[in-house]
Amino acid sequence: MSASSIPTTMQAVVMHGPEDYRLEQLPVPTPAADELLIRVEAVGVCASDLKCYHGAAKFWGDENRPRWVQEGITPGHELVGEVVAGSDEALARHGLAFGDRIACEQIVPCGECMYCTRGWYWMCGPHDMFGFKHYNGAMAEYMIVPALARAHRVSKDIPAHHAAFSEPLSCSLHAVERAQLTFDDVVVIAGCGPIGLGAVIGASHKTPKQVIALDFDDDKLALAKKCGADLTLNPGTVDVEAEIKALTGGYGADVYIECTGHPSAVSQGLNLLRKLGRFVEYSVFKDPVTVDWSIISDDKELDVLGAHLGPHCWPAAIGIIESGVLPMDEICTHQYGLADVQQALDQVGDSSGASVKVSIVPGL
Repeated sequence: MSASSIPTTMQAVVMHGPEDYRLEQLPVPTPAADELLIRVEAVGVCASDLKCYHGAAKFWGDENRPRWVQEGITPGHELVGEVVAGSDEALARHGLAFGDRIACEQIVPCGECMYCTRGWYWMCGPHDMFGFKHYNGAMAEYMIVPALARAHRVSKDIPAHHAAFSEPLSCSLHAVERAQLTFDDVVVIAGCGPIGLGAVIGASHKTPKQVIALDFDDDKLALAKKCGADLTLNPGTVDVEAEIKALTGGYGADVYIECTGHPSAVSQGLNLLRKLGRFVEYSVFKDPVTVDWSIISDDKELDVLGAHLGPHCWPAAIGIIESGVLPMDEICTHQYGLADVQQALDQVGDSSGASVKVSIVPGL
């Protein structure tokens, strides 16, 4: 795209407060000397986008906790777009050329704090992220890619909304990496939404002894099978703990990866793990979670691990999607235009389970 073909104005979703998102006509931003401009092709709508929309802090019952909504900022961090403008310096910095399609990691690390200088960029102290703090996100026709962003090239041979799935998949792969899977492990993954399905994909690529997926939705369990699960169980119809202990000689699973964000799934995991098992938590909870910590310590001596973002997993996530092995049309279930952002948010919040990955495609 030549500079002359870039319009002067664009449509963008702008946050004005909790449950007050507006589609506005804004100037197309001009990149600084070290920045790039991309034409947004697709942006996934994350559960964290929905929590942000509703105000986030009120879910924890703590009004002192800062709200995620930043007035005047455009949301959207599961993004993919085409590089359309920028200096030679900015292109060289990211190893890109005009016309390249890129996905960006959701965090824009400062590069200077203790975490960044020790190589832990995904835990950056300032923790600026697209759409949540100081950087506009991708629910817009165009978006600035700042100098400190971490960009990854993605093939143009796949649909844009499939390419945008690289963000949640990288997060899932990081959760799987945290679990340190071995060939002998029985791995249980709770939840078959986008993150849970990604964990199934990542775990199956590690070839443990068995990957077991849990969900209350039989259609999502069927999709988990297509993504690599060896066994699926519906907690609404079977005693999951009893089933897994029967499969493991009464011991329990080696690894449990929690991807539901529901408090009951935490105690479920602690109970069905064997002694010395590994519990990985990825979810963002809307309600407080209370568990019997004696299970973690005195009873089982469990390793409890958190996971955040998708560091170092982006090339693998993109490669898996580009390989064509995943049922991407069944994972990416709903696409909306920018004008339908409210429908997209409502779709993510729909408890009926009708959607898996919801995306906004500005061209629609």
